[in-house]
Amino acid sequence: MQLVFTEEQEELRRAARAFLADHSASEQVRAAMASDLGFDADTWKRIATELGWTGVAIPEAYGGAGLGFVELVALLEEMGEALLCAPFLSSVCMAAPALLAAGDCAPAREWLPAIAEGRCIATLAVAEASGGFGGHDVATRARRSGDGFVLSGEKRFVLDGHCADLVLVAARREASAGDDGVSLFAVRAASPGVERRALTTMDQTRRFADVSLRDVRVSAAALVGVEGQGWPVIQRALDLAAIALAAEQVGGAQRCLDLAVAYAKERVQFGRPIGSFQAIKHKCADMMTAVESSRSAAYYAACVATEGGAELSRVASLCKAWCSEAYFRCAAAALQIHGGVGFTWEYDVHLHLKRARSMEAFLGSPAWHRERVAAEIGL
Repeated sequence: MQLVFTEEQEELRRAARAFLADHSASEQVRAAMASDLGFDADTWKRIATELGWTGVAIPEAYGGAGLGFVELVALLEEMGEALLCAPFLSSVCMAAPALLAAGDCAPAREWLPAIAEGRCIATLAVAEASGGFGGHDVATRARRSGDGFVLSGEKRFVLDGHCADLVLVAARREASAGDDGVSLFAVRAASPGVERRALTTMDQTRRFADVSLRDVRVSAAALVGVEGQGWPVIQRALDLAAIALAAEQVGGAQRCLDLAVAYAKERVQFGRPIGSFQAIKHKCADMMTAVESSRSAAYYAACVATEGGAELSRVASLCKAWCSEAYFRCAAAALQIHGGVGFTWEYDVHLHLKRARSMEAFLGSPAWHRERVAAEIGL
């Protein structure tokens, strides 16, 4: 298993870094945060049409570039470092993997080309009142009605749910429980009965919404995969999304380290830079250890995802748990090194702290993922 990027992958990273330096600098991030969409539509269009990032991990048969998850992780690390505001994680790393995992079904043929071309913003709606991401947490109901289905339920904290064109909804048939009986449906956000409410959250760089489904009628063609057997499809999508999010967190942790080191070099106290004090050196050394170990975890998980290893679920949980906590530790340490100014609006440290805390809980908390791993290995 090769954990070193090829020259082509490094070139992709360099191109991404250059683009994001121009289009996701601090000023652009703050402007996107203040907008109604939560991202800049022109930048998103360029990402899709000029750079082709939205199709990186989508097969050529569906209009994508046909590259692997390693290339996707390479991009995501750069996006996390730049705090990119865009519906990339929801569309490319959550919805697209779910459609691909279901096989060559009608929704995959209809929606994957649109996602690859950037014509469709898509998301995956799993969590509900419990906030969990397990099969037993799905309470939304799907009942047969003629040759289609009627969906009823409440989805919570749907990433980019406020602006998505397509919502992949996890719902269960009546009298089912656990992972059994769960299906996945491709629901147009504009369908009658779909109501969306944008949420105000701690992290302004990423938007969530509650999505209500009030007797939403969908045709049989909206079924993603096999009725009642959708949880393995959803689980694979969630595992891949967890790895993608972990890669973002690695980039964010790296930026926190860079910000802390730069400030420690320029901030003078008692007649010398604070970076010369041993306590600050120790903090920065701990941050670097967290960043490098997280990077190794994310890269290994990306290789497992690309090669289709049977350990995907375990590796995804280990990766998500470790990278989530490492990102928050680095953000907190960077803020401490900055002192009081770290809390002020002018510095970007607080933006990373908020994203780190918000994304720590998204797709399952570190404690939840550790419990999942323990259960898998029989502890």
